[in-house]
Amino acid sequence: MTSGKRNTHKWVLEFVSTTPQVIDPLMGWTGTKDTKKQIKLRFPTKEEALAYAKKYGIAAEILPEHSRMRIIKPYADNFK
Repeated sequence: MTSGKRNTHKWVLEFVSTTPQVIDPLMGWTGTKDTKKQIKLRFPTKEEALAYAKKYGIAAEILPEHSRMRIIKPYADNFK
């Protein structure tokens, strides 16, 4: 499996759930009654995301970027 960087330079606005998650007793699925949890808004720039949040009165928190650590190994290691 290849992990690329495509579509990773966008800003995402996610809503924080206000209700706790519950486990369905029959199927064991995790769910919540808060439908905002399903929404993820994507923006090309940080400024657009913050402007949208400010316009609609949404509290926004910017999380720090994490760097990717590349592990370089020979192709032959896939067959060991």
